Amino acid sequence: MQLHEMLNHRRAVRHYAADKALDTEKVRYCLQLAQLAPSSSNMQLYEFYHITDKTALTQLAEACLSQNAATSAQQMVVFATRQDLYRERAQTVLAFNRDNLKRYTPPENQAGRLQKLERYYAKLMPFLYARGFGLLGILHKLIAHTIGLFRPITTNVSEADLRIVTHKSCALAAQTFMLAMAEQGYDTCPLEGLDSRMVKRILKLPRGAEINMIVVCGIRDGNRGIWGDRFRLPFTQVYRQI
Repeated sequence: MQLHEMLNHRRAVRHYAADKALDTEKVRYCLQLAQLAPSSSNMQLYEFYHITDKTALTQLAEACLSQNAATSAQQMVVFATRQDLYRERAQTVLAFNRDNLKRYTPPENQAGRLQKLERYYAKLMPFLYARGFGLLGILHKLIAHTIGLFRPITTNVSEADLRIVTHKSCALAAQTFMLAMAEQGYDTCPLEGLDSRMVKRILKLPRGAEINMIVVCGIRDGNRGIWGDRFRLPFTQVYRQI
């Protein structure tokens, strides 16, 4: 399918056919494609939990408030943010970029660019993503607003702001996954109505993990799981050209 066909085909399907199984490897491939979604500073502070085990599916359906989409799902993917891994991920991205510099940057420019990368990933990212009961965020904002008196600078740097950034990057991956699933002819429904504490307990997730959303997966059972025609506001109500 072309993009416009995938977008029109994709719906939030809330009931799946019990006799139409998904190919687990195809779903896994769609998750690999999801990793191609843009991620803030390429930090990729997320994890994908691909659920195929029947017992886990039943438990998670209960955690999703026993919604039809969850109880009839053939598989699920739990998208979780992992802001607690910021140091590890920053070092991984830095190591990759060091190698990138050697291969693609003229030798005379390598030292300067490497210095910028080192400052960004070894110092700035760990400083911004660290959490300290909100107090570090106050320090971040104080520094940003002071610098902002003299030049443009990002000022959304509180701990809450960085948490939002992390969830946005994870949500971009989830949307990419749903489009990839549509290309395979599979259906999905993103769920936010869930007991996140229960989900973390079922999956034995660490304290630093946060549930972004659960995407339930299957193949639509005719029109049973689609609630009529799709509604969107008139384009003129949301579009502004400056």
